[in-house]
Formats: sequence, structure tokens, C-alpha cells
Amino acid sequence: MRTVKKAKLLRLHFCENDEYDGKPLYEAIVNRCRELKIAGATVFRGLEGYGETAEIHRHRLIGKDQPIVVTIVDTPENLGRLIPEVEEMMDTGMIATSDVEYVRIEKPPAA
Repeated sequence: MRTVKKAKLLRLHFCENDEYDGKPLYEAIVNRCRELKIAGATVFRGLEGYGETAEIHRHRLIGKDQPIVVTIVDTPENLGRLIPEVEEMMDTGMIATSDVEYVRIEKPPAA
């Protein structure tokens, strides 16, 4: 079965060393998403990147400075509940939203 629906895509960009309440920010965001019953969240660690300050973020022998992107797809209403909470958790970073269509594929188990 194949289902196509409209949704919102939320991308959060920040650094690996960012924290919230004593734990990595990405971990705190994923936990909050679960608490709010958001459809799902995926964390990606970038190899290298830069943002507004043009400072390069990459793997270093000492310290954690790689870019992190958290990607979330859900309804506009659910993301509307999440975004203010994420803004409160982030000290620096970027939040990007896009309108998307998602395709849910569910194949029946083999007989």
C-alpha cells in the first residue's frame, strides 16, 4: 500500500557541542519529540560545514565541533507545538521549515 500526504519538514542546524540541561542538544530534542508524540526525528552528523559566522565546523582531535542536523517530518500542527520548545532549547543555530509530500509505503507480510 502507498499513501501520499502533505506535511511539513523541519530541519534544525547546530553544533555537536551544543547542550541543553546537561545533555547533548540533539538528544534532548529527540527526547522532547517523543514526549510530544512527534511522528519521528533523525539526527545526522555532518563531516564539515559553516554557518552565518563562516567559522568551519569539522571533526577535531580535541573537542566536538561537527555540524548536526535534526530532521523531522510531521503535520503543521504538531511542528507548531514543537518549534517554540526547540527555540527555547537552542542557544545558537538555525531552524528551517518546508512544505513536503511524504509517501508512506507499507507492504503486507509475505504469505
